[in-house]
Amino acid sequence: MAGRTGVTVRRVEDAALICGRGRFADDLPVRAGTLHAAILRSPLAHAEIAALDAAAALELPGVHCIVTGDDARRWTRPFAVAVKTPAEQWCLAVDRVRYVGEPVAVAVAEARHLAEDALDHVAVDYRALPAVVDARRAAAAEAPLLHPAAGGNVIHERRFRYGDPEAAFAAAAHRIAVTTEYPRNAGSPIECFVVIAEYLPGEASYEITANFQGPLAMHPVMALALGVPANRLRLKTPPDSGGSFGAKHAVFPYIVLLALAARKAGRPVKWVETRLEHLSGATAATGRVTTLSAAVAEDGLIAALDWDQLEDCGAYLRAPEPATLYRMHGNMTGAYRVPNLRVRNRVVVTNTVPSGLVRGFGGPQVYFALETLIRRVAATLGLDPLEVIRRNLVEGFPYRCPAGAVLDSGDYRGAVDRAVAEGGLAALRRRRDQARCEGRLYGIGFAAAVEPSISNMGYITAALTPAERHKAGPKSGAQAMATVALDPLGGVSATIDSLPQGQGHRTVIAEIVAAVFGLDAAAVRVEAALDTLKDAWSIAAGNYSSRFAGAVAGAAHLAAMRLRHKLARIAAAQLNLPAGDIVFAGGRVGAAGNPDNSIGFARIAAASHWAPGNLPDPGDAALRETVAWSPGALAAPSDDDEINSSAVYGFVFDFCGVEIDRDTGTVRIDHYVTMHDAGRILNPALFDGQVLGGFAHGVGAALSERFVYGGDGALLSGSFLDYAVPRADEVPAPVILHQETPSPITPLGAKGVAEGNSMSTPVCIANAVADALGVPDVTLPLTPVRVHELMTSRETKVDV
Repeated sequence: MAGRTGVTVRRVEDAALICGRGRFADDLPVRAGTLHAAILRSPLAHAEIAALDAAAALELPGVHCIVTGDDARRWTRPFAVAVKTPAEQWCLAVDRVRYVGEPVAVAVAEARHLAEDALDHVAVDYRALPAVVDARRAAAAEAPLLHPAAGGNVIHERRFRYGDPEAAFAAAAHRIAVTTEYPRNAGSPIECFVVIAEYLPGEASYEITANFQGPLAMHPVMALALGVPANRLRLKTPPDSGGSFGAKHAVFPYIVLLALAARKAGRPVKWVETRLEHLSGATAATGRVTTLSAAVAEDGLIAALDWDQLEDCGAYLRAPEPATLYRMHGNMTGAYRVPNLRVRNRVVVTNTVPSGLVRGFGGPQVYFALETLIRRVAATLGLDPLEVIRRNLVEGFPYRCPAGAVLDSGDYRGAVDRAVAEGGLAALRRRRDQARCEGRLYGIGFAAAVEPSISNMGYITAALTPAERHKAGPKSGAQAMATVALDPLGGVSATIDSLPQGQGHRTVIAEIVAAVFGLDAAAVRVEAALDTLKDAWSIAAGNYSSRFAGAVAGAAHLAAMRLRHKLARIAAAQLNLPAGDIVFAGGRVGAAGNPDNSIGFARIAAASHWAPGNLPDPGDAALRETVAWSPGALAAPSDDDEINSSAVYGFVFDFCGVEIDRDTGTVRIDHYVTMHDAGRILNPALFDGQVLGGFAHGVGAALSERFVYGGDGALLSGSFLDYAVPRADEVPAPVILHQETPSPITPLGAKGVAEGNSMSTPVCIANAVADALGVPDVTLPLTPVRVHELMTSRETKVDV
């Protein structure tokens, strides 16, 4: 059967994976003579490095060198970041350490165990300094300084105003506010970081293989840190990667570090991160303290929002941050038609691991505050939370948000109504009523979220003032690249720039390209590993911001269509037909309605290789096409700080019922419904797989996951014994509902879906717990201990 989209086909990736024949970074062969690295990490959260002595380590058999901060100063530079601050980060600590797990030195030896042994013989003299791990404490004037040159721990602050929020608040019947804290948590992929680095002294260049996920905007950051032109840094990614969920963007500092080690050693060097290293020193989501106020009418309509956001980015503001704080900036009003908006953004550094792009980055933090506020509005006015959501939803599309986002398409009310009807909300409410009659703690929560995808590369520059942006030059747009090629035997191959981490991108691209040519999907070979020296890429390349379905798949479709048009002209000349009458179906190319007047696809596809002189236009050979697709709707931030921060926006509406065990405080998700409108669905099974993955992350964020630091900065959640990733039996199967409103922006009408539930699920569960307990506020994660404390405080208030 010829390939077509919108149906489920078996994943082409799985045959190798289920047989143990995947090609992950650690599986790839290395050159003879490759050395192995181990990293010495700081045991202290904040200290000056008074001295470092590696002499004893260098005397051990098999040890080739010890890389230190002095080498970093000699051969590298601090990492560039969008917001210029004196808070520099190098690939190694050069003067002081600022979080537990920060790299201090690297041992390079003939084997990994020899390198690890060498670390025990590196003597470091630390002079301990006071640490601060709480964002609000760090922002105080009297807090210990992480970066003395910065003069304070708040290293970025901007204020924004859209419409007339002051007038809206003055005229409002109610000003309703919440203060929320979103905890730091992690992506926790099953595979940790892997880097294989080699320095080529003859060319003064580096060759790197790493399971890096992008964005490739980090490539120039790495090249600048290494002090080489970008074409002297060749980066290759493996065919397979064991998950990422945002985390593997943070391999980039280790790419620079291992490149430095290879240069000093004079040999290739390989490093494989351990789980303990990953938890302590890789990356984490930002923590965020938000105070959010709404100007609300008596009927629940919201006229203005006032955001005050304090972002904990860890010890360093590390590229691409402050992406997490600004990704949602254009649509800070969420799914609601709120005309007036005020925002205050601050970034603070703490003695904790630097932040980065954990799944949904920015969305979980924003929606935890916004949907908590919606529940508070309903409670204050005595309204049903669902009714408050309905009354405020955006209705007409495209819709321009006050801060600049253009919500491209959707039917939000229709999606909510379908979810309520098909998801069984009425029955769930009856179940809650029955449970409460029996004395059980049962609650229902709601959440509505807009899911952005295909990021505007200029959104981060909203952190700069208009004057700073003019000086730096405009940054804007998005881009995706795909190549489709035909070989001499008529075979079809495709290369994409999305750096998949297990999602099934090769399967979807095979479906899309095969559908264009009337072939079976199995006939198309897709290459997803990237080589920056040979493949088509841009700084937008990578696996982030749910860009695949809308951008990358669309680019592959356009490349295939370009080849198809050329093949149609070639076939038309041979079959004596107009090119417009040519059809591609069943592995043949020919006249519509006349299968006898056709030629096998392979023969037509190979013609440009074997007989270019016989082509209708010899200069129009059908060999390969590369498309760089870019949406036209993404401009740089305006002088009024308006920014359409993503190309397209999906819609998610969730509701759930939870029951709380009175004795243990354990939260059990009884029923969960999630409705998604992410435009055209390209592969239903893979679509639902992404929903399930985002849901699992959301459950973990809601109920168990957080980084815990002691007052001295010691990491107390440094293993899976203490950092509680949910087990399979703790993640129930949600009811997944679909609505398809194709986007007018993307080539195939598709939008992103992978991050929606990481944004909506934490607050949906939190709202259900608050409803069950009858409390105004809850804090994530809702561990049994924390829930039991809420139960106790609730009972105490009732007794009083």
